Amino acid sequence: MELAPYVDHLRRELAVAAEAGGPEARATADRLIATLESATRMAMLEALSAAAAEITRELAPGSVDVRLRGRDPDFVVTPPPAPQVREAEPVATARPVRQPEADDGGTTRVALRVPEHLKPRIDEAAAREGLSVNAWLVRAVSAALDSGEAGGGPRASQGGQRYTGWVR
Repeated sequence: MELAPYVDHLRRELAVAAEAGGPEARATADRLIATLESATRMAMLEALSAAAAEITRELAPGSVDVRLRGRDPDFVVTPPPAPQVREAEPVATARPVRQPEADDGGTTRVALRVPEHLKPRIDEAAAREGLSVNAWLVRAVSAALDSGEAGGGPRASQGGQRYTGWVR
């Protein structure tokens, strides 16, 4: 981003304002114009840096940085990483899973909303096992509950913890 047009514009505005004040004001403006460029550039860089920090807060975990290239600022935009689709963990089948057909209890209807990208995978998994989607989902939920993985129960360690994000 080139700052020269903005500095020149401010210089012209100061000269126009000084013309209205007479010869003494013009002389003062001439002295001010000599130091105007560096002060204006510094103020503009501070404003751009503050704007980049504000944008970064809204964009996190992406970021916007202001870097100097010579005498002019340059913006470096780092977009947030694309969300990664987490592969479904295989369901442990060490213990027998109760079949929904064998359950003598009543049934209840539950509306389940899954991300669009999971629906075809659920359909494929149910077809591979020769089950309806409903029967496959009941089996998956039963297996998760029986293994203690659902509802905040204890999970087997997966070899450490992973943290992602930004720290300020």
